[in-house]
Amino acid sequence: MSENATSRGLDAQGCIQREGSLARVPHAFRPVVAAARDGLLEVFGVRLDSAYLYGSVPRGNARVGRSDLDLLVALRQEPTAADREATRTLGEALDKEFPQIDGVGTLLYGRSRLLSELETHDLGWFVACLCTPLLGEDLAEYLPRYRPDSLLARETNGDLALLLPRWRQRIADVENAEYAAEGRRPLVRFMSRHLVRTGFTLVMPRWNGWTSDLAEMAEAFGAYYPERAEQMRAAAVLGYEPRGDSAVLRSYVDDLGPWLAEEYARVHGIKAPRPD
Repeated sequence: MSENATSRGLDAQGCIQREGSLARVPHAFRPVVAAARDGLLEVFGVRLDSAYLYGSVPRGNARVGRSDLDLLVALRQEPTAADREATRTLGEALDKEFPQIDGVGTLLYGRSRLLSELETHDLGWFVACLCTPLLGEDLAEYLPRYRPDSLLARETNGDLALLLPRWRQRIADVENAEYAAEGRRPLVRFMSRHLVRTGFTLVMPRWNGWTSDLAEMAEAFGAYYPERAEQMRAAAVLGYEPRGDSAVLRSYVDDLGPWLAEEYARVHGIKAPRPD
């Protein structure tokens, strides 16, 4: 058994170890990463503070043609609408050029937001523990070490109740679109992953560790909530292999999601309000 398997993603002090590295990027995805790096430099130039990879690509378990490329970009100032549009355009170009990936997702923030006190146990933790440096200064140097405690659980996923109305609207928008089936698939993938991760962080302090593997997350959750275990296992499968199923989406916003939001608030409390 590997050291990571026995430590559950924690170091000798019980803090969450940073996952991923550029050395783990599979060979097939290295041209994609290089093009993303060059594209970000071209789009933002000196305004770019730092950029990171996260997700399956830097963890080394990305699947050709099925995994997406996940990026986080920090600018020296707060991003504008034009910056977000440029980021979206770059992502679409990368997705079109490289069949190895199934979409590009980019988070765009200002440096000050990522290092703010409000975001220390949410975006700050995300940068320090789940993101792999790609360009610029590593902001993790300015952030603390993190333990899998209730504070981290609350601040990462304690806002599900606020998200559910937006999810219902997104589902309605997709159902009213001309190509509804095509639009449902990415929604199923996104919502499945979000619910599994929320279920995992609900039990994370008791499980005492960190993992980004959806199947392992679902099993950890199921050990504490056996009555919901099969739902979470099914969501973990759909997080990797989504299908455009309206019934799945409805079950998320009408059953699993509301129950999980209520239980999360009971156990960990509500996430501190954000300006957006």
